[in-house]
Amino acid sequence: MSQDVQVTRGQYVESNHEIHVAVVDHTGRLLYKVGDPQRLTFPRSSMKPFQAVPVIESGAADAYDYGDAEISLSCASHSGEPIHRDTVLDVLSRAHLSENDLQCGTHIPRDGESYRKLIREGRELTPVFSNCSGKHSAMLLTAVHLHEDTETYREIEHPHQQRILEVISNVCEVPVEEIGIGVDGCGVPVHRLPLQNVALGFARLAKPEGTVSAQRAEALNRIRTGMTHRPEMVAGKHRFDTDLMRVFGGNLVAKVGAEGVECIGVADRGIGIVVKVEDGSERATSVAAMEVLRQLGIGTPEQFEQLAEYVHAPVLNARQERIGEIKPNFVLQAAK
Repeated sequence: MSQDVQVTRGQYVESNHEIHVAVVDHTGRLLYKVGDPQRLTFPRSSMKPFQAVPVIESGAADAYDYGDAEISLSCASHSGEPIHRDTVLDVLSRAHLSENDLQCGTHIPRDGESYRKLIREGRELTPVFSNCSGKHSAMLLTAVHLHEDTETYREIEHPHQQRILEVISNVCEVPVEEIGIGVDGCGVPVHRLPLQNVALGFARLAKPEGTVSAQRAEALNRIRTGMTHRPEMVAGKHRFDTDLMRVFGGNLVAKVGAEGVECIGVADRGIGIVVKVEDGSERATSVAAMEVLRQLGIGTPEQFEQLAEYVHAPVLNARQERIGEIKPNFVLQAAK
């Protein structure tokens, strides 16, 4: 039984999580691993930075005055805080679109205060609360900019989804015909590829020069800069991606994905890291990711102290008392 990440209650191990890790440089060379670095995986929302590339390459980002905040929000799995919702609505208005044009569906936001306020006011949840509304608004604006149909923007046959597919194939070095296609929680296509290739994508997001065309490198640099300059737009308050990027300045770019995925690009080393928790549990991802960074010698003791709640995540009871922890129990293996 794998015990890569352990969940304790008092002095006893109560549960375990198996993980897979791939650490790759920007040439595609596998450096370190845990489990199966070739595991075919839907990285889910971790692919949002690559889904944002056509927004920039098409000229839509410039046409609709996208700055760092808007680019960051295009890559977001946001918490539905006012800053996220207001920016989405503002972006849509720039192309004479409205919230009704979003096809992402809706759900209860992570930001509890926003949801409680909605209930107090007797209002219904709407698509702008969806954690994917930033991505969907960027897709819509690109379709408008290129005079394409906005009713079918989320279908795999739409030109915009085909552009995204080409970007992922190019940056992650997987032939289009070998990328499995599913449907994500927000209704757009989601892409299945080996973990090692996902890590390659994040290595190139961190340091794209010399690995892709100059135009694409410029887009990837702009996306990384947007995410790291405005990390609060990528996730939100008390969220791992936001806190990690804020503490590490511009050196780490991070994006979580559903079903236990976390991806990190390290700019000064030109490497990418991907973690996949086999059972899909989100609670193990930040702990595993922080341990990978520690074993790679990335980060100072002061930075790890600032992120202590993610290094050994607390297990709390209903009284908010710490009665256990989630802790790593694995060693990176050097690739042969």
